[in-house]
This record gives sequence, C-alpha cells and structure tokens, in this order.
Amino acid sequence: MSKQSKNNKLFEGSLVKEALKDSFLKLSPAKMYRNPVMFTVWIGTIVMAVVCVWIGAGETSQGSLIYNIIITAILLLTLLFANFAEAIAEARGKAQADSLRKTREETPAKLIQIIGEMYVNEVKIVPSSQLSKGDVFLCETGDIIPMDGEIIEGLATIDESAITGESAPVIREAGGDKSSVTGGTKVLSDKIKVKVTTEAGESFLDKMIALVEGASRQKTPNEIALTILLAGFTLVFIIVTVTLKPFADYANTPITIAAFISLFVCLIPTTIGGLLSAIGIAGMDRALRANVITKSGKAVETAGDIDVLLLDKTGTITIGNRKATSFYPADGIDEKHFIKATVLSSMADETPEGKSIIELAGINPAIYEINHPRFIKFTAETRSSGIEFENTRIRKGASDAIRTLTEKAGNIFPAETAERVKIISSNGGTPLVVAENEKVLGVIELQDIIKPGISERFERLRKMGIKTVMVTGDNPLTAKFIAEKAGVDDFIAEAKPEDKMNYIKKEQASGRLVAMMGDGTNDAPALAQADVGVAMNSGTQAAKEAGNMVDLDNDPTKLIEIVEIGKQLLMTRGTLTTFSIANDVAKYFAIVPALFITSIPALQTLNIMQLHSPASAILSAIIFNAIIIPLLIPLALKGVAYKPIGASALLRRNLFIYGLGGVLVPFVGIKLIDLLVAVFI
Repeated sequence: MSKQSKNNKLFEGSLVKEALKDSFLKLSPAKMYRNPVMFTVWIGTIVMAVVCVWIGAGETSQGSLIYNIIITAILLLTLLFANFAEAIAEARGKAQADSLRKTREETPAKLIQIIGEMYVNEVKIVPSSQLSKGDVFLCETGDIIPMDGEIIEGLATIDESAITGESAPVIREAGGDKSSVTGGTKVLSDKIKVKVTTEAGESFLDKMIALVEGASRQKTPNEIALTILLAGFTLVFIIVTVTLKPFADYANTPITIAAFISLFVCLIPTTIGGLLSAIGIAGMDRALRANVITKSGKAVETAGDIDVLLLDKTGTITIGNRKATSFYPADGIDEKHFIKATVLSSMADETPEGKSIIELAGINPAIYEINHPRFIKFTAETRSSGIEFENTRIRKGASDAIRTLTEKAGNIFPAETAERVKIISSNGGTPLVVAENEKVLGVIELQDIIKPGISERFERLRKMGIKTVMVTGDNPLTAKFIAEKAGVDDFIAEAKPEDKMNYIKKEQASGRLVAMMGDGTNDAPALAQADVGVAMNSGTQAAKEAGNMVDLDNDPTKLIEIVEIGKQLLMTRGTLTTFSIANDVAKYFAIVPALFITSIPALQTLNIMQLHSPASAILSAIIFNAIIIPLLIPLALKGVAYKPIGASALLRRNLFIYGLGGVLVPFVGIKLIDLLVAVFI
C-alpha cells in the first residue's frame, strides 16, 4: 500500500461523504438488529414517530407535537451518529482496499508450457486470472508478478513498494526462506521461474482487500462477550423502565411515552454500543497501518492478551551479522603470520562475518601474491572453509571441526586455544579457529551486536507482565550470555523446530497465550500452534499459511509492536465501556428526579444539577446522550494512548480517568445544555 494511504487523516472529505451516506443505509432493520443496544434505540425512534402521528391526529395526553418531534429527531441523530462511527471506520478500510486493487489489475503472465511432466522453454502469454495452482510462469526484468508463488529457479531483485510501501528493493531467490513472491510486485532485475501457490481470487492480495474492507470481519470473542453484557444491561433497563409505570400511577404522576423512551435510551449504554464496531474495525486498521495483515480481528485482540513472546535472536535481538572483534594467536605463533592466514582464509568468504575479518585485519588480500589458489567453501558437514595454494592448506572453522582435523593429522590442539575458545563462548561470542597445514595458528572472536534500545523494549514488555523468550541455534553458553545482556527472561538454545513447538505447548498447558514470529517452512508448525503467529511476507508460503498475521515489512521486531497494538485495542474498548456506563449515573440524576419532582417534592434533594424543568431535563439528557458519540469517534479510531503498565495499574487508571470522568462530564454537559434549552422552552 502507498505511504499516502497509510497516513491519511481521520476525517478526509471523500471518506466523510461516503460514511454519511452509509449512516442512512445502515438504518435498515436487517443491519440494525446485529447491535442489540442500538436496535432498541431504533425501535424507540419508530415508536416516537408513531406517537408524533398520534398526537397530530388529536391526542393531547402525550405533550406537544413540537416537543415529541424534537425527541424523535434526537433519537434519529443518536442512531446516525452511531452508524457514522462504524461507517467512517469501514470507509478508511475501503480506501486502503482501493489502493490495493490498483496493484491487482489484470496482469499478463508468461506461462511456461508443460509437455507430459517436463517444463519446456516455450512460454504463452495469458491473463493472470487464467493461472491455476501448480502452474509455472516466467518473470524477467520489468515484469509485474501476476500471482502469488514460490521461486523454483533463479533469483531477482523485486520492488515490493506496491504492497509494503517500502521503496528499497529486496532480493528473492529459490531454495530458501526468501523464496515467496506476491502478485502485484515488480521484478527489477534478473529472471525467475515461479510456481503458483494459490487459485485465482485466493491470492494474498485478494485476502488483504477482503480484510481491509471489513467484509469478512467477524466479531471477536471479547467483543461478543461485551455485546452480551451490553444486551444484558439493556434488558435490565427495559424492565426498570416498564416497572416505572406502576410507580408513576401510584404517585399520580403522568409520564409521557417520550419521557419513558428518553429515560430508557439515556440509561442503556448507547455510547459504547454505538462505538463498539468502530473500535474493532479501527484495531485491524491500526495493524494494517503498521504494515501487518491480520487474518482475523481475533488475532489482533489476542495479541493484547499475550503472556509469552518467542523472538529469534538473529535480526531481532542482535543486528544479525556477527562481527570479528579480536585475533588471538596461539603460543609461539607470530601475530602477523596468523593475521595473514585469517585474511587468506576469508578471501572468498562473501558472508558479513568473512568481510568483517578482513576489515578488522585492515589488510587488502590483493597484496598477497598467490599462485593458482583453490578456495574451499563452507559446508554443514565440514563446518569449515579456507584456501589451498602450492603446499599450503589453511582452514577456518568451528573449534571442534578444526580439532578433529588437527588431531587426525597427529597434531595437538593447544590447551591455551581450547581455553580461549571456552572464554569466547561464555562471553556470548563465536570462536573460529584457524589452522595451517593441520596446525592451529589461533582464534578469531566473532561477537553478536545487541540492537540498541532492545533491552528497554523488553523492560516495557516485562512491565506488562509479558515473558520474553529468545530462540537461537547457538550453544547454551553463548545463548545464556546474550539472553542476560539483552534482558530476556528465558532462552531456547540449539533450537530445532520441535523445540519451539514443545515450548509453546508447555506454556499453553499452563494457561498462557503465546506469540511467535517466523519465516521458514520449519517455523510453520510452531506458527500454527502459537496463539499469535506472525509470518514474514518474504518467507515461505507454508509459513504465511500457518500464521494468523503477515508482516509486510519483514521486520522481526514487529512482534513487539503488534502486542502493543493489541493492548491498545483492549484498552480502548475497556476505557470507553467504563466511560459509557459511568455516563448513566449522571443521566439518572438528570431524568428520574425531573419525572417525579412535581408529585414527590422530597426528590428535590436528588435534583443535584438544579435543571430548569422536567421537559428541559429530559431534552438536555437525551441531547448529551446523542452528541457524546461523535465526540468520542476520534478516540475510538485512534485508540487510547498506550502505556506499558500492569493490569491492576491500568484498571486504577481507567477507573480514575474514564470512570470519574464519565460521571463528571455528563453533569457539566447536561447542565450547560439545560441552560441553552431553557431559553427556548
């Protein structure tokens, strides 16, 4: 998506126009009944419209026609404001969907022909809509990738800005965890063959569009529970309002239908009832603006309740590239000779670690005249690399691999080198031993660089009661050192796919919710098992299918931001619910005394606000009840300001700010409206 679509204002003119139109369309009973609270307000509005017609026909016991029309109009505005809150949230999502659709235009695809089970070099140009799962297409420089798939041959530089908003191109290649490509992105260089992994209409982009439009958004368990609670409150106040009639008759106090309906509408939690859907939609919208696609609203909400966070060490906690920091020659070995051997062994090493060794040595390998060198590439089996020339063999690799090599040749692995290897490992480093002609020359120390500020972020998570777990393939000594230095609570060393899976299951068996991030096929089981599984967009199709979120930025630290977005969603819903219910206290003191004050003068002590008259009190309360909804729409869309504090501290804060505020604001608001209304009554 474009940066523009991500940073649009809360109330753009075009979005407001669309939302206003939808506000009236949503008055349909087929749509209103889904929100029990506002549906009862809708019924009250219909009843008041009938009362107005009844009064117009000559009924005199229900007050003046003008007064009843005003009450009806205010009830209608209450419904429209609530519908507008939901419509503006949906409109923001639809605006993003429109920008995404532009990347899904019908794209020509170079379909590779198949004869029998063999791919041939002939290609046929077909529309992207005709591609099926399993087809293979060719993409060359300048081509738009027509469909989601996995690269099966070649590598290419790809512009993913249409999807991620990130202008920097990325490299995707066959045979690794960076093999996945997304339809709508553009090949900038080279040539790739891609195997289609989705059917037409089921691509990642299609799912994104459906999600941001909100068409497939289902209510989350928390939202359903709150809806049931609000429906329960509504039922209670129906009973309260209905049973008020016998008391009024006993006190010989005539109460109009308008007064009954106004009392009922003011007492039920209309504020949160009108904003509930908007809060849920806005939560998914905030995740999208952070470049995270969620497969359901439940995933965002669950992220707010996470207890355990599994994070990869490389790229998340550390910068990702280990750097050479020190050279340690063995006893009796000349330091210059040792450094020369390390440089020669790293000449063909294109890894960041290899380059950092040459950088630390400060020597250009070109100064050494080597005749007919033969470079030995690193393999998982030998766990070493190096160079051979003339009668010289230099190897650089893991200490145990070099020990095996030297001892096999009848040489002794120096005790001081073994001790140095142990010290480097215990300090969180990676030791690389260098040998020449099967004789140890010394040790190179590589260190993982901890990301700046990461320990502070872990401290924020700790304050929220979230346990952080580092996942790494390092040995336990190195893992322990980095875990302590970074400030994580636990670690999984020498981690295999089943280790992650078992750790997640163990935490879940203890009643905890677990989140993790991954990008490879080997991460898929753990992503599926986790309560919140975030897959990298650059990762394999298996990982993206297993997770319930996809990070378009491929940022391993995004998991922390997702948790904060989830927390903000829950905080927003909780604070506005508190405010809404607290509102009812003030409206109770405004309307109930006004209804009975004439026949029961003793209730004068409850008329705390000293409102002008029963009619002005009812009008003031119902006007305030209506206008508070649009006033809170920006808060529902943007979310309550997030603070990393514990649950008990958060509860105290909400009760103080939104509970006390929810009681005091209506007292002030209703009194001010009453002063204005009194002028016209």
